[in-house]
Amino acid sequence: MNTVNLDRLVPEYIKGFEAYIPSKPDDVLKRYYGVHHLFRMNNNENALGPPAAARKVIEEFPQEQASIYPSGDSYHLRLALAQRFGLHEDQFLVGNGATEVISFVIKAFCASGDNIVTADKTFAVYEWVAEFSGLSARLIPLKDQAFDDRAMLEAMDEQTKVLFVCNPNNPTGTWWSESRLRAFLDAVGPERVVVVDEAYFEFMDEPGYPDGMKLLDEYPNLVVFRTFSKAYALAGLRIGYLAGSLEVVEVIRRTCVVYSVNILAQAAALAALPDEGHIHRTREMVKQGKEFLFQVLNRLGLPYLSGGGNYAMIKLPMSDSLAYRKLMTQGVMVRTMTGFRFPNWIRLSISGMEAMEAFGRGLGRILDKGARK
Repeated sequence: MNTVNLDRLVPEYIKGFEAYIPSKPDDVLKRYYGVHHLFRMNNNENALGPPAAARKVIEEFPQEQASIYPSGDSYHLRLALAQRFGLHEDQFLVGNGATEVISFVIKAFCASGDNIVTADKTFAVYEWVAEFSGLSARLIPLKDQAFDDRAMLEAMDEQTKVLFVCNPNNPTGTWWSESRLRAFLDAVGPERVVVVDEAYFEFMDEPGYPDGMKLLDEYPNLVVFRTFSKAYALAGLRIGYLAGSLEVVEVIRRTCVVYSVNILAQAAALAALPDEGHIHRTREMVKQGKEFLFQVLNRLGLPYLSGGGNYAMIKLPMSDSLAYRKLMTQGVMVRTMTGFRFPNWIRLSISGMEAMEAFGRGLGRILDKGARK
């Protein structure tokens, strides 16, 4: 029987790349761990669900539209984004989640031999997309659990095309102030693209936190990412977007895949966008959840990291994978962090009080049992 000569076909940079294996669906996990409920606290989702207007769009979606291609460039959503942020509609591109818009930027500006610069412990897709595109990702260690601006600047060379800053950083929650971001943009200069990923922007109300949209006129090489997956709770519909100067976005648009954003995602995002009340309620849920979590962790004597965003990092006195399995038997799902270069840490999405209390009970039980051993 003939076989495909994969050794010849597969590029060297793909041979050394390990595929990301997603978790099994909830129904499969519940059967495997023998639980009747599952609090999913591993993906930084919004437990409140989508805003009311978006729910209505989803519930009343006309079935006949399923056979029609969506707007290839998310026209109406881009108009709404432009009106909201006081920019031109052609300064926006909408993609199938954050992964696709990251890919847009890297494809637009990077060729063989080029590199990107980002942190070693941040949203891993910047690194992944670069590496499976045959590019080098220069990963700079965090300093005080935050992006190290000085070291990133020192890492640049003539082949550096894009620098990625996650603000606030996922998973540590640390963030740059507006003054720090401005100083970084000034130091980078106009010869490279700086991407500021603001996926958790809507969770932030801290003084000094920058609004990247308001910096676009001053920094034409700045690209800002945002998403409807997190605060707007449309993760299952896969829709995010980027904004930048007309000139930069025109180049990025050449790499876009048309029709990649489905018609329901566009309609739900358009309905969700103006709901400030939903954002306020989400922030209140996260505030309450964090206050409860910190009490639990302080009582248990566990170190933790939590800044911006709807998540927290917790260091455990045991393997994170062991903790994951033990918590799953109690219907609580967390994110193990060894694969993200934080061994024996877990990341927890801040959720409603029922889920937070279930996590608190579960964590106490597994630590108590561990202590008895």
